[in-house]
Amino acid sequence: MIGWIILGIIVVFIVAVVGMYNALVRLRNQVKNAWSQIDVQLKRRHDLIPNLVEAVKGYAKHEKETMENLTKARSAAVGAEGVAAKSKAEGELSGALDRFMLVVENYPDLKANQNFLSLQEELSSTENKIAFSRQNYNDQVLFFNNKIQMFPSNIIAGMFNFQTGEFFELEDKAEREVPKVDFS
Repeated sequence: MIGWIILGIIVVFIVAVVGMYNALVRLRNQVKNAWSQIDVQLKRRHDLIPNLVEAVKGYAKHEKETMENLTKARSAAVGAEGVAAKSKAEGELSGALDRFMLVVENYPDLKANQNFLSLQEELSSTENKIAFSRQNYNDQVLFFNNKIQMFPSNIIAGMFNFQTGEFFELEDKAEREVPKVDFS
């Protein structure tokens, strides 16, 4: 009788360990999937930028430095590896893109160009998708990190060397500030 009780306890323990391990693997894979969704949207943005620059070149020939800065920021973002480096590079690309769009405001003919308007709309849509993907990724990292750090799954995570995930954070403090709206 005692042998069956001990065997039952061992089986319950093994089932619990397997369940926690599988939950950790599932969450780690969800983090990887969420990151790949960000990557898809970032690639789309990277692909749109050269077309946007080409559309503007004919109108804003003397804004060469702004366009070169945008191109350099895009190259840095494309080549960035890892969450922290990609987060930093994408923040710099966003800043360069914002400066580029400010330059565009000075060219009413360009703003009426259908090709440019289409590219601008695609870029705006992509930026929204990137924001959603970042939020989803950070949510998945939060769930995963909580599971790794909470008892008793932290024991299993330590035994199998699960590492906490990195959040995709904004480097530029200006991007965190609430925009000022003035209707005067």
